[in-house]
Amino acid sequence: MIVFNKIRWKNFLSYGNHWTEVELNQTKSSLIVGENGAGKSTILDALTFVLYNKPFRKVTVQQLVNSVNERNMEVEIEFVIGKNYYKVIRGQKPRLFEVYQNNKLLNQEAHARDYQEVLEKSILKINHKSFCQVVVLGSSSFIPFMQLSTNHRTEVIEDLLDIGIFSIMSTLLKEKVSENRQILLTANSEIILIEQRIKLQKTFLKKILAEQNEVVREKKEQIAKLTRSNGILDSSLSSEEETLFALRKEVTDEEKIKRKLNKLSNLEDKIGDKVKRLKKELLFFDTHDDCPTCSQIIDSKFKADAIQDKQTSINDCHAGSNQLEIEIIEVQGVVNHIIEVWKKIDHVNQIINELKSEINANQSVIVSLENDIDRTDKQNIDEEKERIVGLKNELAEYIKDKQFLSDAKEIFNIATILLKDTGIKSRIIKQYIPVMNRLINKYLAAMDFFVQFELDENFNEIIKSRFRDEFTYASFSEGEKMRIDLSLLFTWRAIAKLKNSASTNLLIMDEVFDSSLDTTGTDEFLKIINDLTLDTNVFIISHKTDQLIDKFTNIIRFEKHQNFSRIAA
Repeated sequence: MIVFNKIRWKNFLSYGNHWTEVELNQTKSSLIVGENGAGKSTILDALTFVLYNKPFRKVTVQQLVNSVNERNMEVEIEFVIGKNYYKVIRGQKPRLFEVYQNNKLLNQEAHARDYQEVLEKSILKINHKSFCQVVVLGSSSFIPFMQLSTNHRTEVIEDLLDIGIFSIMSTLLKEKVSENRQILLTANSEIILIEQRIKLQKTFLKKILAEQNEVVREKKEQIAKLTRSNGILDSSLSSEEETLFALRKEVTDEEKIKRKLNKLSNLEDKIGDKVKRLKKELLFFDTHDDCPTCSQIIDSKFKADAIQDKQTSINDCHAGSNQLEIEIIEVQGVVNHIIEVWKKIDHVNQIINELKSEINANQSVIVSLENDIDRTDKQNIDEEKERIVGLKNELAEYIKDKQFLSDAKEIFNIATILLKDTGIKSRIIKQYIPVMNRLINKYLAAMDFFVQFELDENFNEIIKSRFRDEFTYASFSEGEKMRIDLSLLFTWRAIAKLKNSASTNLLIMDEVFDSSLDTTGTDEFLKIINDLTLDTNVFIISHKTDQLIDKFTNIIRFEKHQNFSRIAA
């Protein structure tokens, strides 16, 4: 329950730069009187302005600033909700808006609109329209419940029954449903897109596999061709190596033959030297009869024998030389053969080296082709397979998200059904409609207005007389309309008190007695007021001072002094 303690203002409308203060919870019933223009109804504008930044009457916020001082307009109100004490300060020129809880300034939002939302939704928990239906009733700008549109009637009732949260939830739910629908559409689109990408990737992988298989086949054919070529080359190499082996066997005695040839050549040289020496000696004996050394005559027989011996030796040497020459020719023939064999060996070695080089070259190409095959099989294929695996994982996440969103959609659908006007709110309203109708008719009867008044679940009225004739609100006189309006006001306050939602100690009525209510209606209304004052502080603004002054426990008189309004002493 909201218990309003006091309200004070300055430089507000016709009031000057001095605080005007009204205690709101000191007396049970207060009558506010004064001449026209004295500022009696200012309390209504101050009350709604400080709480909702809206004056009660049809004036702008800028017009609320006193036109003489033109600055430092300020309104303060103090109230208690539960164990918490609140103070709200609002002003213009300069602009001011502060909310205190237990003397501590609440954190102010970045925008005044957000700060106002905190005040209305988190503290007061009642909006401006509902506040005006439950707390104040004015003859000038007040719009009675019966003159509100269906949407505004529903808004008032929902605030009273604390079911406005369902409308907020419904609004939030619509946003969630729209967001869910959009995200679900995106998820479906992503799923289709990823499935198409997987399909294209698989097709691309098949194409790569086909191309790589063709490449591998061609490379394998090259390898097979090179392998066959190496086989032929290996066979030729073996044949050449066998030839080389056979040729090498032919030159195994090369050193021995060379030594023999050298020996024969040396022997031939020695024989030649000997023949030269013998021929020289023979020539000596042929040309000399005496010794040139000792000058003795050489014996003819000795000379003949010597010549004979020398000639014989020469002949023997020639015979030996001829035989040696034959043998040298034979050995030289063997040497020449060996030389030819070495030439063949060199040629065969060259062929072998060429064969080995070709075999090695082919083997290098084979290894390179095999490496290409390995790289082709592993690198590209693995990369494409990894892409497909990545896409499948991404698809699984989107499918998981889609399932979550689909489950959320089902929940939202159920919640939408529950939050419709035909859902939870309808059930709650159905429970309270009979209570409301009983209270309305109770207050109508208390003011001697005997009609059967009923609101349906859409808050449309059905009004019947005792004779069951049906009427509309517009068909009644202004006094009868006022009785209906008052009955609804008291009903809403009773419901608010029952729900402890918009329940408050304050009730302010502006000129209720001055126009539409007759004497009987006024007396009956005052009886209801007396019943209410058990837990309500009632303020009545009226011109009927003489008729009402003895019926209230407190009189507040407003007056004009030097063109400024004030409370009379």
